[in-house]
Amino acid sequence: MYTSLRKKTNDILEIKFSHKRGFSFYFNLALSLLIFLNTLAIIVHTLPEVKASYGYAFRQFEVFSVVIFSIEYLLRVWSCIERPEYKHPFLGRLKFIFSPWGIIDFLAIFPFYASLLALDLSFIRTLRLLRIVRLFRFSRYFKALRVIQTVVQDKKEELVLSFSFILFLLLITSSIVFYIENPAQPDVYRSIPDSLWWGVNAMTTVGYGDMHPITPLGKLFGGLLAIAGVAFFALPTGILASGFAELIRKGKAHKIVTCPHCKKDFKLTKKHGH
Repeated sequence: MYTSLRKKTNDILEIKFSHKRGFSFYFNLALSLLIFLNTLAIIVHTLPEVKASYGYAFRQFEVFSVVIFSIEYLLRVWSCIERPEYKHPFLGRLKFIFSPWGIIDFLAIFPFYASLLALDLSFIRTLRLLRIVRLFRFSRYFKALRVIQTVVQDKKEELVLSFSFILFLLLITSSIVFYIENPAQPDVYRSIPDSLWWGVNAMTTVGYGDMHPITPLGKLFGGLLAIAGVAFFALPTGILASGFAELIRKGKAHKIVTCPHCKKDFKLTKKHGH
């Protein structure tokens, strides 16, 4: 009975939105709504007039939300061993706690409890900013956000390689422009770390105007870098676009159908035909 209850709890917590409108669907829908309301409350609470008039109500809503999220977190830790990747009674739960989802769930409730023990007001304000982490939990329930997560995971090697190349180029170009512009603008291009700010602006074509070359060679170099930056930043964009295309093709090739006789779901691939 104990094991059966734990398995049912895990099924309710982990099942994703689907065509089946059971208790799990409405439970996860309610959690999603609570996360959305928390995010909205965090944003609205920063308005001074709202904070002054409804501060107590926001505080009570925060307490209510933390209680719900805390219970959910404890239930997830308790029932996670029903999943194959966390099957060990102790090490499995420890693995879940330090998994990306476990950390996000923990950070969603940690600021509240830490603020009860903290005496430094500035530290408390910093902790409360972490409540926005609750927004990341939306990706647990919505397919569009899960698709983004899957694409980033599948293409992480290519993304790391492209961003490493961009960083390498940024360091080289910032060093070059420092030696070009430092004699003419020693107060602006004081060091290579200062030049890195200009390099980021030039490569992203933002151009705040607080730092810009004034020598002919510096202007030529800056213009070439701005043009090259558009091409280089297109690398990760192309990688992500190809990842989305591949995932969509796989999704169309493997459709979920329900057997009219046994009522079980199974994948229908193109080789099965109609």
